[in-house]
Amino acid sequence: MHPIITRLRTDLAACADPVAAAEMQRYMKSPMPFRGVPKPARERLLKAAVADHPLADAAELDAVVRELWDAARFREERYLALSLSNLRRHAAWLDPTWIPLLEHWIVTGAWWDFTDEIASRRIGPLLRAHPGTVRPVVRGWITDEDRWLRRTAVICQLQAAGDTDIALLTEAIEANIDDPDFFLRKGIGWALRQYARTDPNWVRAFVAEHPGLSPLSHKEALRRLDP
Repeated sequence: MHPIITRLRTDLAACADPVAAAEMQRYMKSPMPFRGVPKPARERLLKAAVADHPLADAAELDAVVRELWDAARFREERYLALSLSNLRRHAAWLDPTWIPLLEHWIVTGAWWDFTDEIASRRIGPLLRAHPGTVRPVVRGWITDEDRWLRRTAVICQLQAAGDTDIALLTEAIEANIDDPDFFLRKGIGWALRQYARTDPNWVRAFVAEHPGLSPLSHKEALRRLDP
């Protein structure tokens, strides 16, 4: 086992708070237990572990985060895998070859806390940097049987602003507009509300032209726009 994994698991155990763990598991409705270590504390222990055990290259990072995720006994281990993959010192290593692993995390994580982080902070940047490679993958997720991949296709451009691929966003929303799933409906509204910061008139027109939007999606899309 890589020493950074041993270090992270040891430090999580040392910081464990059983009372907080029970509350975090209840809030997240997670079948996987928590250690009860909040995000600020996780970031501090991750920073210290990386300083003592720096990773040499993308292959080493890949091996570490796979182990952290797939062998996780506590949900914070998966949070650490995500955080480790997104550290500034590792940013240059994130390229389209990571897509299969990110898809694996979305499908096996199967909940909003993992999906939303991966969609907006991993898939979105990759889509903007490598549209020719990543766009076909995201288009495939639009109609995938897995609802979390479909949610990813809808919300992956939350941070794109003026670089938003409007055609892709439109396709993702229209393909899922009738789906009764709460997380898809919420995601559609969120994606539209976020893009309204860039082009409110486009969002108003889109909503007007799509009366089939669920009440939840409609409300979320227009929540920050003047009537």
